[in-house]
Amino acid sequence: MERVVGNMHQKVSLTGIKPTGMPHLGNYLGAIKPALELAEKYRARYFIADYHALNTIRDPKMLRDLTYEVAAAWLACGLNPDDVLFYRQSDVPETFELSTIIMAFTSKGLMNRAHAYKAVVQANEENGKDTDYGVNMGLYTYPVLMAADILLFDADVVPVGKDQKQHLEMTADIAQTINSNYGKTLLTIPEAIFHSTGQVVQGLDGRKMSKSYNNTIPLFVPEKKFRKIINSIVTNSQAVEESKDPEVCNVFSLYRLFASEEQQETLAARYREGGMGWGEAKGALFDVMNAQISPMRDVYNSLMADKSQLDAILKTGGEKARDIAAQKIAFLRKEIGLG
Repeated sequence: MERVVGNMHQKVSLTGIKPTGMPHLGNYLGAIKPALELAEKYRARYFIADYHALNTIRDPKMLRDLTYEVAAAWLACGLNPDDVLFYRQSDVPETFELSTIIMAFTSKGLMNRAHAYKAVVQANEENGKDTDYGVNMGLYTYPVLMAADILLFDADVVPVGKDQKQHLEMTADIAQTINSNYGKTLLTIPEAIFHSTGQVVQGLDGRKMSKSYNNTIPLFVPEKKFRKIINSIVTNSQAVEESKDPEVCNVFSLYRLFASEEQQETLAARYREGGMGWGEAKGALFDVMNAQISPMRDVYNSLMADKSQLDAILKTGGEKARDIAAQKIAFLRKEIGLG
């Protein structure tokens, strides 16, 4: 098969960011930090998926606020808009044209198999409701819009969670169908990257940190509240004088994510020798976490206090993204006979 590419480029990574507001510690270690590290190896592109958010967020102020919060959070965590492409999905309307193009090659049967859609249908059936109750076309065609996000920017790799694996496979199927139809590689076939921190980030109660468990540690809350949250971590009822096992402690499991090996050894020794209360352990955890998070919190607060900085960054990123997208659309229109 002949290969035709619209733009010569090194390998591209594309990360979609849901506008869910301020991230928690598990988000930072499990998703944000690994995604930012992609910039060391790839031409990295990051976008805020505000079009996707319309499926569930219908309050305009809430959507704007969540978009600002997530943009400020990623910038505070180290995203450098001068080194990578950072844009808001809604600033790139070329996405819609590509969505329309690829819909002509996407079977309804493929959309019927999408997990998110099937989950709603199953819930409706179990509750005796009409099959399509609560199903909007945004939900139903979500995989197509996601495919357009990816294919528009010739992404070679896309970091996804396990719940998005199927959608990326659908993107590859759609691209392969189009390439096969025209006998040319018009669209880059993306591959999934699954990030892992190598360990589960434990929440306040010892379970995996998750908003659904209400056991998270928000990254950028004020310092006093941050200390209060750390002090609320669940511990056992051992007395101060008792020896304690750091390997089965919620506090220590978080401490090792931020402390040096020397710091870990020192605190582990305090656990085992006895004479240490949980307040001391939580104080040590607060100190090492706050030392790393405090500078990021300052950046976050500065950006949220003057949102014109965020507007300028997103405007510039959107303009750069549109330039790339326009070239890809012009190339595709010519190749498929629309121009």
